[in-house]
Formats: sequence, C-alpha cells, structure tokens
Amino acid sequence: MVDADDNIKLIDFGIAANAGSRRLTFAKLTEAMGTPDYISPEQVKGKRGDARSDVYSLGIMFYEMLTGKVPFTGPNPFVIMNERLLNNPIPPREVNPSISPELQEIIYRALERDPSKRYPNCHEFAMDLEHPEKIGVADRPELTNWKQRRSPVWRRVMFYILMALIPVIVFGFMLYIARQK
Repeated sequence: MVDADDNIKLIDFGIAANAGSRRLTFAKLTEAMGTPDYISPEQVKGKRGDARSDVYSLGIMFYEMLTGKVPFTGPNPFVIMNERLLNNPIPPREVNPSISPELQEIIYRALERDPSKRYPNCHEFAMDLEHPEKIGVADRPELTNWKQRRSPVWRRVMFYILMALIPVIVFGFMLYIARQK
C-alpha cells in the first residue's frame, strides 16, 4: 500500500503467526490465508507459519521485483503451491543477468524450502540487503539443476502402472480376437 506521503507500507504480514487463523491445506484453500504465489512451503504443507514464512513471502516479492516474474507458475493454485515443494525456481540471474551473485544468494537464502535454513526474520534479511558485499556466494545445486522438473510421486506411480498395463491390455485384446475366430 502507498500512503498519502508516498511511503510504501507492506501489509498482511502476520497472517502466518495469527493463532486464530485456520491452516491452509489443499482441501481448504482460502483467500484469507494468502496468495498461492507467495505462500511458504511449510504453510502449503498445512503447518503453522512464523516470521520465516513472512521472509519467504518477502523473498518471492523481491524475486518478482528484480526479474519481473514470480519464481513458481502453473495453471492453477494447487500446481503453483506444489511447484515450490518439488522444484527450484529459475535462477534470478538467468532471468536478469544484471543481478549480482551476492543478490542472487540473498534471494536463495530467503527462498529456502527448509525454514531452518532461511533468514530467521526480516531484520537479518534487510541487513544482508544493505551490505551485499559481505555475503558469501554458495555453490548451490539450485543453480545447475533448476531445469530438472520433478513431478509428484503419485504421477510417476500412475505412469508405471499404466505402462505395466499396456502388455496386459494387448494380450487381452489378442485373446479376444482369437476367441472370435
């Protein structure tokens, strides 16, 4: 939001820590709990969020501000939320080469899937943004394996079941034709 003096105010933080709010699950998707583009992985899993969940959402916004796109996309909210659990975003420097390696590292630290590896609060996130020259750039697997897209386990299981059924169906069809003659 922008106030009368053109100051930018971030709102809606605290939804993660609101003790009275319902948890977000795939079965009960509600707009009151957040937008699929910005929700943290732990909240997608139905766990209670905290300050690190807000850092994740802020990291998504920062990624979007620097690249012009959100890191996870899909045809519906469930796919978008699932993407953040299974796959890595396109490295920000692939989208916008003017982003420094240090800034990219800051984004990755904010977008860690595991909350324990993420910035613990927005203050530490802001400190690194103010002093990016102090950031050590990690050799992250996300920088090289982001093109490998994983699908949910149930899709792979269904694929193998269907592949196993093909010979059974062909055999059954051949048996049917043989009995007709």
